[in-house]
Amino acid sequence: MKIQEIFDLAIKMGIAADLRGQERVMANLQKQKKAFDKLPATDQAEFDQDKLTNPFLDSRILHIAQDQEIKKIMVGVDMEGPEIILAKQMGIDLVIAHHPEGIGLASLAEVMHLQAEVLSQYGVPINVADGLMRLRISEVDRSVNSANHNRAVDIAKLSHVNFICLHTPCDNLAARFLKNKIEEAQGLEKVEDLMKLLKEIPEYQKAGEIGVGPKVFAGSKDNYLGRIAVTEITGGTEGSPKLYEKMAMAGIGTVVGMHQSEEHRKEAEAANINVVIAGHISSDSLGINLFLDELEKQGLEIIPCSGLIRVSRN
Repeated sequence: MKIQEIFDLAIKMGIAADLRGQERVMANLQKQKKAFDKLPATDQAEFDQDKLTNPFLDSRILHIAQDQEIKKIMVGVDMEGPEIILAKQMGIDLVIAHHPEGIGLASLAEVMHLQAEVLSQYGVPINVADGLMRLRISEVDRSVNSANHNRAVDIAKLSHVNFICLHTPCDNLAARFLKNKIEEAQGLEKVEDLMKLLKEIPEYQKAGEIGVGPKVFAGSKDNYLGRIAVTEITGGTEGSPKLYEKMAMAGIGTVVGMHQSEEHRKEAEAANINVVIAGHISSDSLGINLFLDELEKQGLEIIPCSGLIRVSRN
């Protein structure tokens, strides 16, 4: 496979797994196209062309040193200078980072609108979810503005290493996997039942072996679950803490997430919402693995790195 083929496959799988549904994702892309067509020529020249075909702007082809047939890839959660240099020494054809780098990091806030649209499917009014998310999106946009975005990309360029990042597509795969597993499960009544279900997943089992398996952050294992929402597995990063009150009003009893700040935890407690944190790196690994399984089927050799808990389902 070529680099573009690998990237296109990730985007395709991310769209198919998106909790909003494929039609909604494609409709959003059409809106971008219409907005682009209305721009004057000078503004079109500055327009980020990826917005026309890529609904997940935190995922990008960051550097192509050589447009070659890819046979061996190194994949990890955070792939930066040390990992890229190691990849060069090992003769790796392509480095794939999960967490965004370069322009992908600069565009992280762009994907967060996904959360408002997903919450609307759970009964939170779209105007409320969108309004609160816009405040949080502006915070995230400002927070990543000061980052050294191209540090790892520059190292890839100097080392002549092919480099891409795949964030939301993999997170979508994890979110869809967990949503399906929860909906298909029988007899889920208490939080402890959900915990047992999560611990059946190999990535979370292995994370538990090093002390970072699924944990209850808000509520307790004896609490009733109520309606379970898988709303904090994808969508860039944490949404607005003020959304928990709105989730409770919409009838959500339990939220499954990757990670949670103390401010968010307190708001969830105040709203009487249980929060089960499946795990950050383990959840990232779950989504990455679901994508890597498809590459493995194509005969690619996969070298896991930087926290990736590699589990093949082939």
